[in-house]
Amino acid sequence: MRGIMIQGTSSDVGKSMICTAFCRIFSDEGFEVAPFKSQNMSNNSYVTILGEEIGRAQGVQAEAARVLATVDMNPILLKPESGMKSQVILFGEKLETMDGMDYRAQFYEKGLKAIDQALANLAQDFTHLVIEGAGSPAEVNLNDREIVNMTVAKRADVPVILVADIERGGVFCIDYRNARFDTRKTAS
Repeated sequence: MRGIMIQGTSSDVGKSMICTAFCRIFSDEGFEVAPFKSQNMSNNSYVTILGEEIGRAQGVQAEAARVLATVDMNPILLKPESGMKSQVILFGEKLETMDGMDYRAQFYEKGLKAIDQALANLAQDFTHLVIEGAGSPAEVNLNDREIVNMTVAKRADVPVILVADIERGGVFCIDYRNARFDTRKTAS
């Protein structure tokens, strides 16, 4: 399967809109394209024709791709509740309610299996994927157990485009290969 992944420097930089546009563009070009987001966090869900819940953005992206939305397009949906807990919706069905620490400690392997299964299922019906990341791939405190950005790009074997918004910090990049650091003390 071919595809592309859109990641962002933070939440709300426009990843969903860009993915929606790519879904329509690829559909217009005649590709059998589907959206994919491994894990979404939202109380605003989209209900598939089978009555299963997925992230609203993936439902809209499926419409842009001119295909029916399925749970494989968003296998993990987190619906925030009070007390730092979230409902974990797995393949459209409520699994359980967990706090963030328990989710991070206990759900990682199950999440990876769900992602692999969803990608395999989508590969049976589609030739191209438009994959949306979540948050930022630079959240180093989450990188050892993340299931939304580079882990997904590697598993799907797709290139990544990074999206930034100047209103949310933009992008800072230093080319260390050409940087010169003068460590000599200067006389005052």
